[in-house]
Order: sequence, then C-alpha cells, then structure tokens
Amino acid sequence: MTKATNSAADPKVAADDILSRVLHRDGLMLIIDKPAGIPVHRGPRNSRDKSGVALEDSFEALRFGLPRPPVLAHRLDRDTSGCLVLGRHRKATASLGLLFKHGKIGKTYWAVVEGGPDTDQGVIEIPLGRLNEERGWWQKPDPNGLPATTSWRVLGRGPGMTWLALEPVTGRTHQLRVHCAAKGWPIIGDSIYGTAARTGDPMLHLHAREIVVPISKNKPPVKVTAPVPPHMRDRLGDCGWKGE
Repeated sequence: MTKATNSAADPKVAADDILSRVLHRDGLMLIIDKPAGIPVHRGPRNSRDKSGVALEDSFEALRFGLPRPPVLAHRLDRDTSGCLVLGRHRKATASLGLLFKHGKIGKTYWAVVEGGPDTDQGVIEIPLGRLNEERGWWQKPDPNGLPATTSWRVLGRGPGMTWLALEPVTGRTHQLRVHCAAKGWPIIGDSIYGTAARTGDPMLHLHAREIVVPISKNKPPVKVTAPVPPHMRDRLGDCGWKGE
C-alpha cells in the first residue's frame, strides 16, 4: 500500500502514465488527456497535488525526438480532466497561444450539474471578476468585471441532475464553474462554487471532452475527443450516456 501511495511521485511511473494519455501528436503539437486532481504546472500557490507532482513534471517523456520537452499552450483547472494542448517548439506554442487568445480553438466541455436548466439550450453572459486578493484565482459574478460568455445545451437528464455540453466563447478563469453556479445549477463535485464541501462529493464533474484546433492553414482542423474519466461515468450513465 505504501508503495502505491508514493508511486505517483516516481518520474518513471508518471512518464509511463502520460505517454498512455497522448491523444494526438504531430510536428507542432500534442494533445493529451489530463487526469483530474493534478495541477498542470508548478506555481506559488496550490500548484501541486498531495504527492508533490505537477503534470508538467512528466513532459520530458513527451519530447519524441525533439531537443526540448513540449510546453503548455493553455491550462485546465487542477480538478478538470480532458483535452490539454501542448506546443512542441517555441514557434508552434506562440501560434497556438494566438489561436487561444483570439477564440479560434473550439472547446466543448461535458459537465454534470446539480438540478439543471428548464430549457434545453442557451447562452450565459455574466461578467467575472476576482473574488478577493486572498483567494487567488477564485472568481465571482461582477458587473464591472471582464465579459464572459458560455453557450450550453442539455445532452441528458437524470434524477436531480443534468448532463450539459458547455462551450466557452471567452476563456476566463473558472468561467464554466462560476457561470453554472450563478445560474443555480453548480457542477457536481465543485468544492469552491458548488456544494461539494458540504455533501462530500469527491471529484469535479467537469471534463474537456473535445477540442478543435486549426493549427495548419493547408489542412483541416485537428479534432480530438478525450475519453470520459472513471469518476464521471456513473452519473453520466444516470443521465442517459451510453458509453464512448
């Protein structure tokens, strides 16, 4: 048991795991399936999980013959799983950064929320601002904040919950989590904006399901789908999901 607990900090084990999570590879980028519960990068606060590991610690294993490891082209929250894009060299990373900045990359998230909307689709437009200085990245609805827009549609419904597809038009920190909570249907497992701290739900039910990247002008966009993580399968099934 002790060996299993400590193995997450073993670079070899982490490298093997991340290699198995590569969903797409070409000369410019990698798309990997980020596991839930681990931060993508090291940082000054809340940057590593309890084992002391950040996801980028394993990027050395993803060089695939290039002189340097790939780097993050964007980020996902610590507790969000799914499609994560890495640039394989400096020029590619810069190009990807511009695509993300200008909203050229299509992103679809799956979420299971408490309760749910009365209608089957809609748009949320609620500006967001920082909650306070002490809470770092935490956000709140703020009429004087930055514009934030999320499109959503219902994919299925279950007892006391709803399966949603969420498409962020803007890319604000914690946008999907704050928007869902502000509408009265927080994401299951959200310990910041939802009820997980009270109910004890162990993991956030938010998954970066699909990403579409127009990385090359002369080729069709790269479209990648990440498999549903184990912790979301039961509730998605209750909402009508039939599997991959």
